[in-house]
Amino acid sequence: MSIPDAHTPPAPPPQQAHLIQPPEHAHPPVHPVRSDAHLSPTEDLDREPDGVPHSVVGLTALFSVMLAMLVAFMFLTGSGWGKALSILLALVAIPTLVSSLRKKAARDRDDFHPSR
Repeated sequence: MSIPDAHTPPAPPPQQAHLIQPPEHAHPPVHPVRSDAHLSPTEDLDREPDGVPHSVVGLTALFSVMLAMLVAFMFLTGSGWGKALSILLALVAIPTLVSSLRKKAARDRDDFHPSR
């Protein structure tokens, strides 16, 4: 008796063999249509669903995590002045981060394909 190959799936029992075979007359899959004539009036395949540019979402996540790690590191390892400066940094950096990313979102927003 040989050892079955780890990459080969086991054969199904004979009574279930007909359940996993493809049908004889399968329909081809229907792909999304890129023609504007075939879209509904409210459908647009080029828009970003939430209206916020995806680069801004990624930058928000990146800078938020980096800022949180910096403030936490300063707060945990610092003396009294280090803790005070970490709180001051958070009070200044968070509004600055939000306002700069809001401006970038307004600049990069797609006005030709607005969200719903």
